[in-house]
Amino acid sequence: MSDGPVTLSQVAREAGVSLATASRAINGSATRSVREDLRERVLETARRLDYSPDPSAQAMARGRTTALGLVVHDIADPYFSTIAAGVARAAEHEGLIVTLASTEHSPERELAFVELARRQRSRAIILAGGRLAPTSDALEAALKAFRDAGGGVALIGQPVDDLPVVKVANADGAADLARALHGLGYRRFAVLAGPTGHRTAADRTDGFTGALAELDSAPPPDDILTCAFTRDGGYSAMTALIGRSGTSAPSGRAGHLPELVFAVNDVMAVGAMAAVRDAGLSVPDDVAVAGFDDIHTLRDVTPGLTTVRIPLAEVGALATALALGRSGQADARVRGEVVLRESTPERTR
Repeated sequence: MSDGPVTLSQVAREAGVSLATASRAINGSATRSVREDLRERVLETARRLDYSPDPSAQAMARGRTTALGLVVHDIADPYFSTIAAGVARAAEHEGLIVTLASTEHSPERELAFVELARRQRSRAIILAGGRLAPTSDALEAALKAFRDAGGGVALIGQPVDDLPVVKVANADGAADLARALHGLGYRRFAVLAGPTGHRTAADRTDGFTGALAELDSAPPPDDILTCAFTRDGGYSAMTALIGRSGTSAPSGRAGHLPELVFAVNDVMAVGAMAAVRDAGLSVPDDVAVAGFDDIHTLRDVTPGLTTVRIPLAEVGALATALALGRSGQADARVRGEVVLRESTPERTR
C-alpha cells in the first residue's frame, strides 16, 4: 500500500468487488442498490483502510448534496436566528449541513438563492418569513422546479400554492392578544402595521383590529400606521404618532396618545419603546406597548414586553421535517400564546 491517500479503487480491490459496486456501497446511488452483505464488506474494508469518501462523488452518485438551504429575511433579527437554531438542530440529526442566506427583504435575492440551491443540488430548501402579496410567479416556479427535480421544499409563514408550509396563526394570535388587552381595561389603541402588502403584517393587523371591532374598540384608521417591518420602522412610526399627539414630556396620559400601541412584531415594538423614551415619556405610564413573537432578546427589555409567544425553534424543526418528508403530512400549523408583562399593566378607570 502506498503512503498517499487510500483510493476507492484500493478499497474495491481489497474487498474483492468491482469499482462500481464499491462506489454504490460507499457513496450511495440514486438508481441502484447494493446487496447488504457486499455493502457491509465494502464499508468494513473502507474503515480498516481509513478511506475518506469524496463529498463531490457522493453528491454525484446520490443526485443530492447533504446541504439544506435556509433562506431568511434578516439573520440579525432574533425571530429568524431562533428559527435557524431549530433548523440547524433538526438538520444535524439528519446528517445534513445548513447553508444560510439572508435576503435583506429583497424578493430578487430570495429568488436568486432558490435558484442557487437548485443548481447546487441541495437536499432541501426552507424559506422563512412572510413576503409581499402576491408571491411572484418566478419564485413559485423556481420552488416547484426544485421540488420536481427531487429536492425537498418547505415554507414558514404563508403557503405558496401546494408546497409544504408551517403556518403561523398570525391573525388568531393577534386577536387573542387584542381580547386580552381589552380585558385589562384598554380602549384606545393604535397599530404599527408594518409595510403595505406584507402578508404576515397584514394578518396580524387584521386579527388585532377585527377582534377590537367586535368589542367596539376598533382603532381609527389614522391610528393604523404603516412602516418598515424592522426596529427602525417601529421607532419612526412611534415618533410620528407621538409628534402628532402633541405630547412631548411626561404627561400622565395627557394629550392625545392612545392608551396602547400594538406593533406587529417584537423588534418593531422595541423600536417603539425606544422612541417613547427618547421623547421623554414612559412605558407604560404614558403609553402601553405590545408586540408579537416573543423573541429571546426580550428578556433584556425593560419593562417586560407583552407579546404573543411563538415557539420559533419548534417551527424551524417542523419545517425541516416537512422539507425532508419526515412529518407524514403536507403542512403544520402553530398558534401562539399571549404573554402579559409589565408593558401593559391593568388599567383602572
